Amino acid sequence: MYAEERQQAIAGLVADRGRVAVTALAEEFGVTTETVRRDLAVLERAGMLRRVHGGAVPAGALTYVETALSERHGTRGEQKRKIAAAALDLLPGADGSLLLDGGSSTAALAELLPGDRRLFVATHSVPLAARLSTMPGVSLHVVGGRVRGLTQCAVGEQAISTLADLRVDVAFLGANGITADHGFSTPDEAEASVKRAMIRAGQRVVVLADSSKLGREHLVRFAAPADVDVLVTDADVDPALVVRLEDAGVEVVVA
Repeated sequence: MYAEERQQAIAGLVADRGRVAVTALAEEFGVTTETVRRDLAVLERAGMLRRVHGGAVPAGALTYVETALSERHGTRGEQKRKIAAAALDLLPGADGSLLLDGGSSTAALAELLPGDRRLFVATHSVPLAARLSTMPGVSLHVVGGRVRGLTQCAVGEQAISTLADLRVDVAFLGANGITADHGFSTPDEAEASVKRAMIRAGQRVVVLADSSKLGREHLVRFAAPADVDVLVTDADVDPALVVRLEDAGVEVVVA
């Protein structure tokens, strides 16, 4: 394989996986780590990726750009359904309590909540509240505040104050970016503040995120790996990233 062909292949892997490691690329293409680093330098100068410690991420991985909820619902639907199904094993028992963050993966979990189990569910998501209000067995608590149109979730001091008074069995959160170094991140500070309050309210913290979120870093970190008990993701995840997260103390469940 010529250098140009290898570099194009590497760029494709970064786009698909979100993050790649130098050592993994060297093994995959049968070249030295020094050769891979030279390839990454060429691709970075071309604006096709961004080098980070030990590997590379997409050029736009560190960003404040946020995707609207309606767009997220239309992507990776099958993976999110599998993640939600695996997350059912992490629900509390009858008369248990949980927090549901806004987002497409947590929405998939809401769709699968068992109708024969009494659960207290709190959420700051307007669409999730509307869905949960019709579900038998669910005692719904809506966290209020200023609603952001982009995510359709309540944020601000009112939401944070309400969450400060709650203590639930499990808090289920979403994330826009996840790395072992930067932790769990999102583009918006207001959303990050609510997520931090949710983490403080949960006896156990579970993040639901499809594999495209792993290896990406966004503007605002809302949790270090030590703050999260379990990450549920899909089978397309890079095994090297799983190992790094597990080494950082996060239990990773691959759906």
